[in-house]
Amino acid sequence: MVKKVALLTAGGFAPCLSSAIGGLIERYTELAPEAEIIAYRHGYEGLLRGDSIRVTPEVRRNAARLHLFGGSPIGNSRVKLTNAADLVKRGLVPQGADPLEVAAERLKSDGVDVLHTIGGDDTNTTAADLAAYLADHNYPLTVVGLPKTIDNDIIPIRQSLGADTAAEYAKKYAQNVLAEHNSATNTLIIHEVMGRNCGWLTAAAAFKYREWISEQEWLPEIGLSQQAWDIHAVFVPEAEIDLSAEAMRLKAVMNSVGSVNIFLSEGAGVETIIDEMTEAGEEVPRDAFGHVQLDKVNPGQWFARHFAPMIGAEKVLVQKSGYFSRSAPANDYDLDLIREMTKMAVERALEGVPGVIGHDEENGNRLSAIAFDRIAGGKRFNVEEEWFQGMLKEIGQPIPLGNES
Repeated sequence: MVKKVALLTAGGFAPCLSSAIGGLIERYTELAPEAEIIAYRHGYEGLLRGDSIRVTPEVRRNAARLHLFGGSPIGNSRVKLTNAADLVKRGLVPQGADPLEVAAERLKSDGVDVLHTIGGDDTNTTAADLAAYLADHNYPLTVVGLPKTIDNDIIPIRQSLGADTAAEYAKKYAQNVLAEHNSATNTLIIHEVMGRNCGWLTAAAAFKYREWISEQEWLPEIGLSQQAWDIHAVFVPEAEIDLSAEAMRLKAVMNSVGSVNIFLSEGAGVETIIDEMTEAGEEVPRDAFGHVQLDKVNPGQWFARHFAPMIGAEKVLVQKSGYFSRSAPANDYDLDLIREMTKMAVERALEGVPGVIGHDEENGNRLSAIAFDRIAGGKRFNVEEEWFQGMLKEIGQPIPLGNES
């Protein structure tokens, strides 16, 4: 019998966290109203500190309100329990301590039977490490994760929570940003979209934006031109970028239209940028998980510096939609997905079945609790998707033949 449940959200925000918390609380209230629920504040940081919130009867009665908001009411952080040096440096564990042991002892002292983690591959594989540690020390804990990442890059999950909403809000962001195309002569606008290793979000945002473009009525006689509002290039990490060839193509667009609009995945071309930094003797900034800190590397500015003189841009705007998109409330598509996944998450937790809830691409897209050892990050966007290649053809961009290895 499950007596106590703990929730935590971790990693970067996505437009599903608040709603997923609400969905879990609602489902437990329906199926196991006697179970106590707590939430660790700021993810694994709160677990290490013993900082938690009790879900009160008032919260249980009004959990539906959480579906209306973005962000995470219980807070996030980026903490890797197997990176002891980083945790000591941040004051989260004492020198010489095993962070897994510290976290495990906290769960034991709090009497937690079930831990729900809402996060990406790092969050859920960290949860798996924790569950394995507890099992080795004869403490039963069922860990059930929910897949959260706007990059939509969790293997083998078909669709992660919050990604569709993030693409929709990136589209909305672009509707205003790309209106700047005639704010000066020969303007280059780079819309930088989140996506470290996977271009899905950039591609989906561009596709949604062009759907919006196709629905509008234009008046070119006064300068309200569809061509000027359109996207002229979409760059994703999975497709090689020939800078010289693209510069020639986009210079022709600049000469014809008077502006150029680019959707850029923040992970596109990063290897080239890192090579340049390394050759110059610069340190490449990385986080606790070893990931390159893209906000410090700044791919959008790098592309702007290279492209602007090559295409004759007189004004350059680099605009990032990431925080606008990832903090949005979930849209209807994601709300349906959240309800479907949180219902199964609670059911599997009460049955004592661990795993990450998702539609398994390697098993007929069946919704199930996928074993933690099958969860990984870095799923590549398939640039051979018909809708993506069709979009590139329409904007005149060379079509990539397939994903880079």
